[in-house]
Amino acid sequence: MGIKKVGVVGAGTMGNGIAQIVAQVGCDVVMRDIEMRFVEGGMKNIDRFLSKSVEKGKMDAKEKDTIIGRIKGTIDMADLKDVDFVVEAVIEDLDLKKSVFKELDELCKPDVILATNTSSMSITEIAASTTRPDKVCGMHFFNPVPLMKLVEIIRGYSTSDETIKTTTELAQKMGKATVEVKKDSPGFIVNRIMIPHMIEAIKIVEEGIASIEDVDKAIKNGLNYPMGPFELMDLTGIDIAYFVTQYFFNELNKENKWVAPNLLKTMVRAGKFGKKTGGGWYK
Repeated sequence: MGIKKVGVVGAGTMGNGIAQIVAQVGCDVVMRDIEMRFVEGGMKNIDRFLSKSVEKGKMDAKEKDTIIGRIKGTIDMADLKDVDFVVEAVIEDLDLKKSVFKELDELCKPDVILATNTSSMSITEIAASTTRPDKVCGMHFFNPVPLMKLVEIIRGYSTSDETIKTTTELAQKMGKATVEVKKDSPGFIVNRIMIPHMIEAIKIVEEGIASIEDVDKAIKNGLNYPMGPFELMDLTGIDIAYFVTQYFFNELNKENKWVAPNLLKTMVRAGKFGKKTGGGWYK
């Protein structure tokens, strides 16, 4: 593939996870965020995860140090000017993503693929902010990135076959299972199926039909899911579930099935986003 150096824009939960697995397969990584405290937080998360791997005997301390040594943290976007591939992992804000892609397009070499880790937004619209829409695609990882196997590879309107092939090969080199989303549609595959589950789970609790605990217990034992919908929202972010629901409502003909339940709105208004805020459905 010729990909030896990868840029990751965003050092949060998704960004540092992506940076880690890229470094684990031997690539150098430039992980950039807007403030050094975010970069340092990302590096600490990587160190914490790899330290647990050492404790469990999955790697030795030397290997851990080698992996961390491949990752350069920075707040300067110009440090990405010589990378071979970029993954954007900033917050789910379309205008912000478009701004980042415009900047990357002006900065990076013309042949560099620019991939977005968006979980639901239009690849086509993001790509339109660049002069290389054929080299823009979705590369949607799942949380936690080092453990979850799937990566959705998503086509925008102009995405080339070569871009899909290269991005797929890179994801598979990281040990991921890949699926191709052939049309740019909100939520792609997983979230398009998962969000209705979450909406109905919240409605069941809102209507007094069952408790949060029993809904999760039912889904885990009745459908053999590893986590219930409320546990999953606490892990991935209740605010993210709300945002994606709103995005679906606006993009998919304002159908009633995409209307966010009042209880979900209340949680977001209360700042209860799950584990990242120290309070969610279970606290």
